[in-house]
Amino acid sequence: MTNLPKTYRVKSFGCQMNVYDGDRMAELLSAQGMAPALGEDADLVVLNTCHIREKAADRAYSDIGRLRREDGSRPMVALAGCVAQAEGAEAKTRSKMIDLVVGPQAYHRLPEMLAAAARGERPVDTDMPAISKFDALPARRRSGPSAFLTVQEGCDKFCTYCVVPYTRGAEISRPFADIVGEAQALANGGAREITLLGQNVNAYEGGLDKLIRAVARIDGIERIRYTTSHPADMSDALIAAHGEIGKLMPYLHLPVQSGSDRILKAMNRSHSADTYLKTLEKVRAARPDIAISGDFIVGFPGESDEDFTATLAIVDAVGYASAYSFKYSARPGTPAATMEGAVAPEVMDDRLQRLQARLAEHSLAFNRATVGKDITILIDRKGRLPGQMIGKSPWFQSVFVETRAGIGDMIDVTVAKALPNSLGATAKVKVPA
Repeated sequence: MTNLPKTYRVKSFGCQMNVYDGDRMAELLSAQGMAPALGEDADLVVLNTCHIREKAADRAYSDIGRLRREDGSRPMVALAGCVAQAEGAEAKTRSKMIDLVVGPQAYHRLPEMLAAAARGERPVDTDMPAISKFDALPARRRSGPSAFLTVQEGCDKFCTYCVVPYTRGAEISRPFADIVGEAQALANGGAREITLLGQNVNAYEGGLDKLIRAVARIDGIERIRYTTSHPADMSDALIAAHGEIGKLMPYLHLPVQSGSDRILKAMNRSHSADTYLKTLEKVRAARPDIAISGDFIVGFPGESDEDFTATLAIVDAVGYASAYSFKYSARPGTPAATMEGAVAPEVMDDRLQRLQARLAEHSLAFNRATVGKDITILIDRKGRLPGQMIGKSPWFQSVFVETRAGIGDMIDVTVAKALPNSLGATAKVKVPA
């Protein structure tokens, strides 16, 4: 390859932080004069990968193989994200189609790496520099009605099942003023809702509550959310913010992973089922209408029937509005990968089905409790039916409504129907044509 690419496509997998990183890489490439590809074909394809689940690397290489065109040609390929961080230079030996490998803390170097790749050098950068990559990224200019904003990266918790400390590095918080400045830029670009992101976002060293209050003062920002939180970092000040800041939405994603103290200890989660429930008691005292979301892992090494029963018990105790649940997936290099007591796959399958059925019951019950309520939704996309739009409720459900309102509008609706994962509503005020 001798020419720099003229068009690009960034494909992100996994968490919201990867979506944010993908958007920032796209902005960086655009700032270099490249244009986003109009279709699937592009001169450069950036695969921004996730390494949380088993066989993530294998899926990434399969995606790379599918990029070869019918005539035998192919785009320039950049392997980015957490698979890139984990694989490093080894990625180049697994696939000759990879032209460069860049980790999640080094993608600000994409322009110079692309120049090296165009010379045939196949560069690799998986460094985790102390100097923030954010200083080298272009200013935010345009945005949709909802925008992600990374405030903290990395993790110092070292849960025994998790690769994040090894792929994202130690916890690092961005400077307070830089975050507020980026939030202002997003508001200027059209964002009305901002989600503050971090691997442990509530470990933000400047105080997440203070940051939320500062963002809430920005004109144009009407809604604030944050994710993902660790139970150990839910400070009293942050809990109080839920009751004091109207723009902070009544939604909290607080992973528990298991209801068994024995399993939580094996996971190195640093909280018990009881301390988790007591934290939620304080949150609900501050904001009674809050929706709680969680994460669960079934089949962790050594998990017994009694341990799983404890997980079902905590689901019933909390009454989750929504949740994410997974079978345990061994990640190479993590302590749990070498633990004894592997749970049989068929047992994991059965437990996951039972857990998801119980979670679905609570989610539907939460949705049904909203029927008849008047709420404000933020329209973020078109629905499938003529005249139908979809917006987000304060509790983060998708809400379907017939309206002439456009993307980015906030409208008042009455909830009319509860579905397992969404709501139906009627607009209270008809928007003129």
